[in-house]
Amino acid sequence: MLPKLSLILGGAASGKSVFAEQLVMDTGQPRIYLATAQAFDGEMEAKVEKHLLQRGPDWQTIEAPHETAEALKDLPAESVVLLDCATMWLSNHLLAESDLVAEQDKLLNTLTDCAARVVVVSNEVGLDVVPENKLARQFRNAQGSLNQALARQANLAVLVVAGLPMVLKGKLP
Repeated sequence: MLPKLSLILGGAASGKSVFAEQLVMDTGQPRIYLATAQAFDGEMEAKVEKHLLQRGPDWQTIEAPHETAEALKDLPAESVVLLDCATMWLSNHLLAESDLVAEQDKLLNTLTDCAARVVVVSNEVGLDVVPENKLARQFRNAQGSLNQALARQANLAVLVVAGLPMVLKGKLP
């Protein structure tokens, strides 16, 4: 059985979202896709549309690029939520100049209290070179802190590389 909170990490185009979607689908329970991305251009709009078609009609989609914690509050216990992704959520708050510590605490507390089981997808950004500009370094550090906090709280943590899952914590269902 899928645990209360799962964290699926990986680099860009590593297969982490596809792996996370399959974990959720394998439960056979009602599925909710909690989207944090915002489509600001045609390329991103096409990517969102492709993912909607790929997931199919059996998913309820909730778009919550900033108010993700609020969207998690009242979800039914019999559903499984795929929060895709924590990286976009963080980027949204960083660019909006939100209080990142307060927003992260709110998200983590809400994940603890959420009645539904949740699978969080997040990018592992700490395996690259040190970024050359201040904003990129701020993002990398904030993402590392968020991933560490999510991993501490998660019952299952998986790193996906080249489509292959490596369990870091817990056990796959």
